[in-house]
Amino acid sequence: MVSPRLCKTRKTLTILDMDMTIPNWLRPLLLLSLGLILTACNDNNAPSSNAATPQSQQSFQWKMVTTWPPGYPIIQEGAERFAHNIDIMSNGRLKIKVYAGGELIPPLQTFDAVSQGTVEMGHGSAYYWAGKVPEAQFFSTVPFGMTARGMNAWLYTGGGLELWRETYKPFHVIPFPLGNTGVQMGGWFNHEIHSVDDLAGLKMRIPGLGGKVFAKAGGNPILLAGSEVYTSLERKTIDATEWLSPFHDQRLGLYRAAKHYYYPGWHEPGTVLELTINERAWQSLPEDLQTIVSQAAQAENVRMLSEMEQKNGEALAELQQREGVTIHPFPQDVLDRLKNLTDETLKEEAANDPKFARIYQAYDAFKTKDNAWSAISESAYLKQQ
Repeated sequence: MVSPRLCKTRKTLTILDMDMTIPNWLRPLLLLSLGLILTACNDNNAPSSNAATPQSQQSFQWKMVTTWPPGYPIIQEGAERFAHNIDIMSNGRLKIKVYAGGELIPPLQTFDAVSQGTVEMGHGSAYYWAGKVPEAQFFSTVPFGMTARGMNAWLYTGGGLELWRETYKPFHVIPFPLGNTGVQMGGWFNHEIHSVDDLAGLKMRIPGLGGKVFAKAGGNPILLAGSEVYTSLERKTIDATEWLSPFHDQRLGLYRAAKHYYYPGWHEPGTVLELTINERAWQSLPEDLQTIVSQAAQAENVRMLSEMEQKNGEALAELQQREGVTIHPFPQDVLDRLKNLTDETLKEEAANDPKFARIYQAYDAFKTKDNAWSAISESAYLKQQ
């Protein structure tokens, strides 16, 4: 490293050349030495190989499609906030235009759109693609599975995210957790549930693995779009429905169609929402923008869950006090039966699908350890409240 002080003495060569007291035999050696010093100075002032390259300053215009209705509280709003935060943190280098479900792509085709590179990003939940990737449901929610606390632990530090990305690799999609609903409610019913027998023949809107378990219990699971739920319940086309939790259920007006509100949400104890990114698009981003996206996703994951918890508490009080909704716990024998049927369903699915079996094994192993810790930590504490 050449001293900056030497680098400032650029007039030295001229001075030496004019100083007649320096012997002629020494003058060439001194001039050569100072020439080398000034060359080094020029090298020091040259741009570093580690400096930002033009590619790292490249700007990107991306599209994100979601499965949610326009303006859908917390969830669609959260996806838009995520995009806005990236715009700010990247100083405008990565701008993401967010489209609600149906505005650019049909809601349940977001995964395919990201996989094919039609858009760069998507937001939904992994159980929506169960027909294409059955094992993806473990990265969303399964009946009697882990809550948001356990899911975050598994995904971020317990190896779950690596398995998730391996699962999506053949589809050229990279997933990130981006939101969680928390423990949902068990649903709205036109009649009270006193025993397992009351589930026989009951027509209930309930999707996914929860629907398969409900069918094993004698119920009749119905698949309906969100826009059809209220009308179907009000007109008695269905006898019951699950949707989400107090805040969103209240916004949908379900309390006007049924007065019996049950808990807990055994079928969705902590539904993870996902950000999906097209693999080629992700690889096109420089490292700093990749880091911004990753950190913004983690921040929004926490924000959405926090807002869910806050608003659900307020909405539950309003439903009870202002709307006269009756809140019921499911009878214990009903929950016990549903739990046993869930175990049967998961084992049957695993027996027919090696990929499902592999993720199930990893999920269940983590859940077992997590439950053992929770039993003497959070669960034990909450029993004293």
